[in-house]
Amino acid sequence: MYILHGMEKTKKREIWERRKLLTGAATIAAGGLAAKLIGALYRIPLTNLIGSEGIGLYQLVYPFYCLLLTVSATGIPSAIATLTARKCAAGETPLPLYKTCMRLFLWIGAISTLLMCLLAPWLSSLQGESRLTGGYFALAPSVLLVSAISVFRGYFQGRNEMLPTALSEIIEQIVKVSVGLAAAYYFRADVYLAVIALLGAVTVSEAVALLFLYFRFRRAPAHDKSLKTGQKTTVKEVLKLSVPLTLSSGLIPLFSLIDSVVIVRLLGAYASNAVALYGLFAGGATTVINLPVSVCYGIAAASVPALSSAVKKGENGRKKLLYSLGVTAGLSALSALGLYLFASPAVRILFASLSAEEMELLVGLIKAFSVSAITLSCTQTLSACLTALGRPMHSVVSMLVAMLIKTAVGVWLLQIPSLGIYGAVAAASVGYATSFLLDLFFALHATKDKSA
Repeated sequence: MYILHGMEKTKKREIWERRKLLTGAATIAAGGLAAKLIGALYRIPLTNLIGSEGIGLYQLVYPFYCLLLTVSATGIPSAIATLTARKCAAGETPLPLYKTCMRLFLWIGAISTLLMCLLAPWLSSLQGESRLTGGYFALAPSVLLVSAISVFRGYFQGRNEMLPTALSEIIEQIVKVSVGLAAAYYFRADVYLAVIALLGAVTVSEAVALLFLYFRFRRAPAHDKSLKTGQKTTVKEVLKLSVPLTLSSGLIPLFSLIDSVVIVRLLGAYASNAVALYGLFAGGATTVINLPVSVCYGIAAASVPALSSAVKKGENGRKKLLYSLGVTAGLSALSALGLYLFASPAVRILFASLSAEEMELLVGLIKAFSVSAITLSCTQTLSACLTALGRPMHSVVSMLVAMLIKTAVGVWLLQIPSLGIYGAVAAASVGYATSFLLDLFFALHATKDKSA
């Protein structure tokens, strides 16, 4: 009788934990999808107001900004969520951890903001747009603000509260769109002033999102003050998790930069439209394939606290890992099938300005690339699970190996004229599949010796 009761209790707890993971994943996915849709629709009236030149100037500032965010913000939510979940599982309050992380990443964000301001005149001059210096100044505070936002999001996600992250993403976009369009309309007579104001709108949106998260944090019930303090988390422990995640996240944009040189140069040996072909691959097919990956991010985020708690309690994390991976694989497979079946109407809607020949090529690229929506989504979830299992460097190794293989295969295939730009798609698909298989091996190996 007692054995049956215990088994029933365990079964109910597993069902509850799975529902909690799915609820959290759905919350973040819905918030991220809504934010991306708002951001995508934003580009239509914005292009009408400032034209292609204004959009080009706007985009010039972003590469360096994204590089700084990789250093100061990428990896923070997953790392802090992992540590927070471990504290909660041990019956300890995560507040001291939150304070340590906030101090650390505010310093890193402040240094990054200062660096952006100091380099602004040189960068804008190097780009041949010296009047764009003010744009760098307008956007620079966002680096500091996003660092703080990332700490709050990681703290909430570690406590299995996904709604603050989802709402803050939507708030960011709504404020950016409303303030940005108003500013672009007001300064529409001067494209440079309009762009600077638009970049300032990004900073305003991050400030509003940060205030939302701060007040949400202040309203949290007692902040677990009733729990014991526990052992203090050091800066070294935080960096031990966050630095590998930063390295892993930085590898894809780094190798994308390499791709922009390699692909164009190799295609240029036999194709007169090499730049346009690269644009269809990087700006068209890759962008579309990343949409389901963004939706599946919610599963990765929700997996961190679930696995971290299991590890802290000495439980086997393999069941939770396989469940998260199964949900990711199922959702991403449906998305990949949808991309393959509806590539043609999607291209006609999203890329209406392309010629008929370019549309046909892009449809073919998306269909050929659709399987990568599965491998990329699964890699994202496995990488989060490896972090929760305390093995973040494993995902760095797998991603580095995958990107090296992708580049090598690309150099080989892109020299075959009959393949053309499809060689880049094949290389990327091989690379992402390699990353997935390596992450899967590492994750299963990390849980193989633990009892069920």
